[in-house]
Amino acid sequence: MSIVTKSFVNADAEARYMRPGELDRIKSFVTTGESRLRIAQTLTESRERIVKQAGDQLFQKRPDVVSPGGNAYGEEMTATCLRDMDYYLRLITYGVVAGDVTPIEEIGLVGAKEMYKSLGTDVGAMAQSIREMKNVATSMMSSEDTTEAASYFDYVIGAMQ
Repeated sequence: MSIVTKSFVNADAEARYMRPGELDRIKSFVTTGESRLRIAQTLTESRERIVKQAGDQLFQKRPDVVSPGGNAYGEEMTATCLRDMDYYLRLITYGVVAGDVTPIEEIGLVGAKEMYKSLGTDVGAMAQSIREMKNVATSMMSSEDTTEAASYFDYVIGAMQ
C-alpha cells in the first residue's frame, strides 16, 4: 500500500481530513517519485546483471552453498537460488515504487523465513544473497539513489536474519 493510500485509509477510518504530517509525507512521496522510478528502472533493466554478479559473489564467499550437500549444489538448484534472488529483487522494486515496504512484506516476506527453514535452506545465505545484490545494484546508482534503494534491500536482509 502506498503512502498515499495508507493516508487515505487511516484518515477515513477516523472520519477525518488528513493531518499536516500526512500531507507532508504525501508531498515528499510525490517529490521523490522521479527518483524512485529511476531506481526501479535501473533495477529492472539491470536485473540479469545484478542477479548474476551477486550470485557469483555469493558462491565465492559461501562455497558451501554450491558444494555437495549445499542448497545450490548442481545446475538445477543453482538456477533455483538465482530465481529466488530475482524474486526478491523484483519485490524490492515494488517497495521502491510504492515508497513503502508493505508490498515487500505482504507479497514476499510473510512466512519466507519459516519456509526456508522448513526446506532446510540456509536463511543466512539468502540474506547474504540480498546483500550481494544490494552491493551490485547500488554500484550502478548515484549516491542519492543508493541511499533510497539501500533501505529496501536492508529491510529484506533484516527479515531474513
